[in-house]
Amino acid sequence: MELPRRRGPRPRTSSEGPHRQLDRQASPALWGRLIYEATNLPHVQEGRSQVSPAPSRALLFPDLSDIRDRSTSLAPNPPLEPVHIHGVTDTSVHLCLPSERAAAVCELGWGEPHGYADHDTEIMVYGPRDDDELALVLGIVQESLEFAWTSNQSG
Repeated sequence: MELPRRRGPRPRTSSEGPHRQLDRQASPALWGRLIYEATNLPHVQEGRSQVSPAPSRALLFPDLSDIRDRSTSLAPNPPLEPVHIHGVTDTSVHLCLPSERAAAVCELGWGEPHGYADHDTEIMVYGPRDDDELALVLGIVQESLEFAWTSNQSG
């Protein structure tokens, strides 16, 4: 997916844990649509994040009980957690992408490196501010899921 440069200034984010977006969040309606669309993507199950506080929503791969590539999961233990979406007061998304793609997404203004990352694959993507941004953020989420799914298949 070709990603344009994100419009406007970057949102402020926390300098202390948990890593979160402090302003320019998605509206509650856009956040709800993000959650709905993301939790209905193929192979994923919505669940509780191992590493992000409630009310974050994790996108999990319960069918992949063996995490072959640790750089594809935000959580250290199964099930594989390539993505979690923070609650409605934050609306940012933590996810994993291949290193080069993660750097490009950040360079184009869509996110920043995860403040507490174990791998350079982990980034924060800012919450979408309109329908066009929602489509692009969902595309980035899909890329993360595909990266994790293909990197952890047996065979």
